[in-house]
Amino acid sequence: MALIHDIDPIALAIGPIKVHWYGLMYLGGAVAAFLLGRRRAAQAWRGYQPSEIEDIIFYGMVGVIVGGRLGSTFFYHFNEFLADPLMIVRIWEGGMSFHGGLLGVLVAYAWYARKTGRAVFHLYDFIAPLVPIGLGLGRLGNFIGGELWGHKTDLPWGVIFPNAVPGGPYSAAQLQQMLAIGQLDGMARHPSQLYQAFWEGVLLFGILWWFSARPRARMATSGLFLIIYGVGR
Repeated sequence: MALIHDIDPIALAIGPIKVHWYGLMYLGGAVAAFLLGRRRAAQAWRGYQPSEIEDIIFYGMVGVIVGGRLGSTFFYHFNEFLADPLMIVRIWEGGMSFHGGLLGVLVAYAWYARKTGRAVFHLYDFIAPLVPIGLGLGRLGNFIGGELWGHKTDLPWGVIFPNAVPGGPYSAAQLQQMLAIGQLDGMARHPSQLYQAFWEGVLLFGILWWFSARPRARMATSGLFLIIYGVGR
């Protein structure tokens, strides 16, 4: 029998202040990148100092947030933006694009590389293994938020996402009743967010961390990142 998605996207609410799981995933990705970056920078042959990691992570987060928001707005919600330009700053309403975030990170790190007098791909190779944990956590955030689900499936781990049921949204209790009387037959979908969390977060991280454990040709690590990620997509 299919599973009903019943996860509150809000992790903590204090009065009008609401902390979403998706935001916590961004924070977790930044913390993981910081700790891993410090560990990599401790190896002198990499050409970075542990004291630089704070700046590197800061530039990356700015690139992710600004690029992700701009990408989501202009790639997917341009008409809404024309009708309501202020929507672009209301990030608490959701709407982040990986493609925009990637472009934002590339631009931010190109700026940082120029500022510090380094070759840009030398920096890309350094930060590539720091990214997958954040990607994996982001996909977990997508699953918790009940978004970006996969195609329909009859496999036993299929999930019925409330926002994917026509006529909704429905409460979890309503969906349980509908499921019991057969109204949701054929509505289960692949939890593709979890598939991607494993591929982009666990597998990609393991391969890149192992591959970059010793000196490699310039662009090899960042190129491998793009290949594996692209195959997974």
